[in-house]
Amino acid sequence: MSQLHVINHPMIQHKLTIMRKKETGSKDFRELLKEIALLMGYEVTRDLPLDTVEIETPICRTQAKQVKGRKMAIVPILRAGMGMVEGLQTLVPVAKVGHIGLYRNEETHEPVVYYCKLPEDIQDRLVIVTDPMLATGGSACDALQMLKERGCTNIRLMCLVGAPEGIERVQREHPDVDIYLAAVDECLNENAYIVPGLGDAGDRIFGTK
Repeated sequence: MSQLHVINHPMIQHKLTIMRKKETGSKDFRELLKEIALLMGYEVTRDLPLDTVEIETPICRTQAKQVKGRKMAIVPILRAGMGMVEGLQTLVPVAKVGHIGLYRNEETHEPVVYYCKLPEDIQDRLVIVTDPMLATGGSACDALQMLKERGCTNIRLMCLVGAPEGIERVQREHPDVDIYLAAVDECLNENAYIVPGLGDAGDRIFGTK
């Protein structure tokens, strides 16, 4: 079974509270999301393997640690997942970025795929999938399946807020993928929005409503 990691650092919780407020505008919403993604990235990458290398400081030669030559890719689920990419890239500037485009059918609440562009060697990379909201889990599960069909075996799902229904679905359909969240909310409403949630993350990021 995949592990659920809830990263409840005080600064993450503080920034998330501001994001939840309906009066928070797009500019602040985007900046807060980027900052939280950076902070969460420390935990998502906590177990990266290290190599010992010899370096020379201004004082002497010494043995020091650096991240082993393990490749990484960030794959946002469009469009809201894009809001988390810059924060992760600040932490790991050499990571490649792929894109998976999904939108939700407003009647069935199921995801529809419209775009997929990934690094050629995606199967050799640690892949971090980003999407601020884990609601029904449909988009996340579809994105994870698309990555697995392309040979990916080391995938982590990083979201901001998750509903129990979406968490359960991802764990059931993708038991090998760990989930990283800043908060687990109460439930989904009749329109499959997370309660209390923070509204439509895509609209709030890009100011489209």
